[in-house]
Amino acid sequence: MFYYVLKYVLLGPLLRLVFRPRIEGLGNVPSAGPAIVAGNHLSFSDHFLMPAVLKRRITFLAKAEYFTGPGLKGRLTAFFFRSAGQIPVDRSGKEAGRAAIREGLGVLNKGELLGIYPEGTRSHDGRLYKGKVGVAVMALRAGVPVVPCAMIGTFEAQPPGKIVPNIHPVVIRFGEPLDFSRYAGMENEKAVLRAVTDEIMYAILSLSEQEYVDRYAADVKAEEAEKGRRFPRMPRR
Repeated sequence: MFYYVLKYVLLGPLLRLVFRPRIEGLGNVPSAGPAIVAGNHLSFSDHFLMPAVLKRRITFLAKAEYFTGPGLKGRLTAFFFRSAGQIPVDRSGKEAGRAAIREGLGVLNKGELLGIYPEGTRSHDGRLYKGKVGVAVMALRAGVPVVPCAMIGTFEAQPPGKIVPNIHPVVIRFGEPLDFSRYAGMENEKAVLRAVTDEIMYAILSLSEQEYVDRYAADVKAEEAEKGRRFPRMPRR
């Protein structure tokens, strides 16, 4: 119930007023039945904008940190995500990944839309990074189509670390559903999972026209953080 209150009464109208998103390819999202919507992830606002424009309810796998943050901001964020029916995902370790897949399959088995960001984390520099294979595992096990989605302009509207968004044009573009039925029963084949994931990422790339980096975003972030610790910037005089 709270999901629909947010969508149609509280948050949805405000987001449309502030961002005035242009929607392209909305008819590519199935009007019924289970499907995965796989998108790039540029901004915290992505979590709100996509549900605001979709006609159907969508459930996202959201990082567990959104549910455990400290202080008033953390409690408000956790309240929002829980009330909107989003699923916390622990991103540490292989068992955590398996748990996320089980939760995602539960959504799909109920005939609903599942939203996922294959990069696994927000892009810190606006580029598109290598996708993790969990999206492929769920698509093949559930036998559902994958709708690629590109969020364009949300990085400029609300880059990492910025709380109050900028006024910047936003485009939300949905591509044609990807059918992976030819790989039925092959969800345990590593080469197949990589091929399916790369096909999904290429479709997102074609829609978003981002620069692509064939590395995991989390690894690049960790390397840059380590460089920052080893070689801190000198204060300006």
